[in-house]
Amino acid sequence: MTKSDLHQADCLNVFATRRSQKPAAITGPGPDAQELATMLRLAARVPDHGKLVPWRFIIFQGEGRVRAGDICAQVWAQKHPEADATRLQFEKSRFLPAPLVVGVVSRAAPHVKIPAWEQVLSAGAVCMNLTLVATTMGFVTCWLTDWIAYDRDVLHGLGLAEHETMAGFIHIGHAETLSDDRLRPDMDAIIQEF
Repeated sequence: MTKSDLHQADCLNVFATRRSQKPAAITGPGPDAQELATMLRLAARVPDHGKLVPWRFIIFQGEGRVRAGDICAQVWAQKHPEADATRLQFEKSRFLPAPLVVGVVSRAAPHVKIPAWEQVLSAGAVCMNLTLVATTMGFVTCWLTDWIAYDRDVLHGLGLAEHETMAGFIHIGHAETLSDDRLRPDMDAIIQEF
């Protein structure tokens, strides 16, 4: 086997074995500053029709994770006055297990040539690239949305503009044991010859 064959096998293994880790099981250490910079630079290498860069990153680490959780809990309490302390604590701790959460913000906007849908797909590609790059670097990840990605009050609290949406929150760290892999699609059922 040549060096090139080994490299290809390593890359294909990342794709073949990548899976989401349960967020509550993601712990530290997280990436250092240089590793994070590499992750973000490579995540940004996606198709981007018109070079619009229709996405951006929000980094939640350290105390930023606590502040983000406080926003989630406050919004939940305002909208659900019946919420008990257990639920509010759950909302407060949303960003806490993983040492790093990267929010990928979609900045899709009307454009004379590039449909908004293509811009949204580009943001989704950033999320997937980020999970693959982090996995290649030896980390585990989970790409989540949940209600907080769709609630305008939460998004406003996290600094998103009115036209921006949240493509996903990518939780990144390590895990002592990997989550079980889920069932994957029956390829014969989803492939059509034309």
